[in-house]
Amino acid sequence: MTSHPAPTVTPEQATTLRKDLEATGWGVDAVHHLIGDLADAALRREIRLPAVRAIARVLDEDRAVGATPTPTAVLTALFMLGQSVTTAELDTALRRTRTRGALEIGLVEPAPAGGDGSPRVRARCDLRPHEASGLSDGDPDVRWWVASDLGELETGRALASDHVLGIGGAGLTLASLTPRTRVGTALDLGCGCGIQTLYLLCHAERVVATDISERALAYTAFNTALAGIGPDRLELRQGSLLEPVAGRRFDLIVSNPPFVLTPPAVREAGLPLMEYRDAGRPVLPELVPALGEHLEVGASAVMLGNWEHHEWQDWREHVSTWLPSGTDAWVIERETQDPVEYATMWLRDGGTTPERDPAGFDAALAAWIDDFAERSVEAVGFGYLILHRPDPDSDGVEREPWRVLEEVGTRPAGPLGAHLARSVVVRSGLAAMDDDDVADLHPVVAADVTEERHLTPGQSEPTVILIRQGGGFGRAVQAGTALAALVSVADGELSIAQIASAVAALTGGDAQALRAEMVDATRALAADGFLEL
Repeated sequence: MTSHPAPTVTPEQATTLRKDLEATGWGVDAVHHLIGDLADAALRREIRLPAVRAIARVLDEDRAVGATPTPTAVLTALFMLGQSVTTAELDTALRRTRTRGALEIGLVEPAPAGGDGSPRVRARCDLRPHEASGLSDGDPDVRWWVASDLGELETGRALASDHVLGIGGAGLTLASLTPRTRVGTALDLGCGCGIQTLYLLCHAERVVATDISERALAYTAFNTALAGIGPDRLELRQGSLLEPVAGRRFDLIVSNPPFVLTPPAVREAGLPLMEYRDAGRPVLPELVPALGEHLEVGASAVMLGNWEHHEWQDWREHVSTWLPSGTDAWVIERETQDPVEYATMWLRDGGTTPERDPAGFDAALAAWIDDFAERSVEAVGFGYLILHRPDPDSDGVEREPWRVLEEVGTRPAGPLGAHLARSVVVRSGLAAMDDDDVADLHPVVAADVTEERHLTPGQSEPTVILIRQGGGFGRAVQAGTALAALVSVADGELSIAQIASAVAALTGGDAQALRAEMVDATRALAADGFLEL
């Protein structure tokens, strides 16, 4: 278990500490400027040495001439790199809180004195700036300071089973997927350090944050208090998965659940249960079907997940059995890993490495590989799951839910939250329309769509036409004559039926067949963001 308790603050202490941190200017760009491009890039890859050396040079130069080091250098060395600093330096960096207050809060603890005998402190937790912009229309940019447990990078040790993870790649991915429209109530299921809760509080009136870990809830309480969030807008509840919110519904649910597929044999080989990533069992088959009952009408759930690829079954068949009845569902597989790659990644994630513990690493890896082989697991997929509870029609009749399970390997240019929200609305609207209704629509090609034509030398007609989008997932669609014609003239003036008739007249094609083809293409292109309706 982790030895140090999570930091705690009174409202007064949180206000004072926040004022101190704001006054320092300690932000993402400030750290980048201080340590330089090379060290910053290495630190993002969890390679600490270049940043440690860069900070040491800055601190040593200031100390050599008797100058007070900058707060950014002191705070970065202390909280991000695991270096001790003098109490005088911390007093100067946090002018109101000072070392005494940081000790009371639980941010630091005494460290061995320096060579000159000066008292020093070291961090008891990781604390670092995080910034976000454009979360909701009209909202200003935000800067938070987010605390979590010290990682392997700072301690050089394997992580404890109750480790509370800081802001990682998965958390940032989920934040980028989440729609930021205004909602009344939101649920952060498995809140961890509280980064999703902080984002949700920017556009939700009230947020409920749950976690099985009391330690995680303590970090969420600290981080939201440091961000200036009052208790009237946040409810913290401890428990497993949906148990703490039984019978309640929300306008938005987000979750980065403990989805890692760790077989029991790996536990028997000595790998501890890591609360932030493991549930002790496959969690999505239990969690996903239950989410539908917790969504208000028109609400969505956005989450991350893993699923297995078996040699005798398409992954879509497996995952589709999880989807709650009466709920729209969109499952997007972004990448796959082979069993060895997957197991090695998660072993290293928890600090079990062949360099530190060759026998333990090999035993756990062998158990993982043998389990996957016994169950014919060829690969593990990673991706996103979006659920949506449909609105009934004016007569209260619920339509058939739409389901999309797909593999998307393109790299999006930016955050996907707005794109996913729009796509859910469009897919839902089209699901309620028959083909005649769609044929009467007047589509407009999206502003970010471009067309590529590939010609064989000496030929005047293109052999390949590609329709590309600049936003969203950055998809490319190979277009036939009908689809290319639809996109080229979709300016809102003509309906799909009129476009089909015009193309049929020009080419001598079958008007009804062209109409049906264009209706199907419109459903797909509009859902993916190529066309606006």
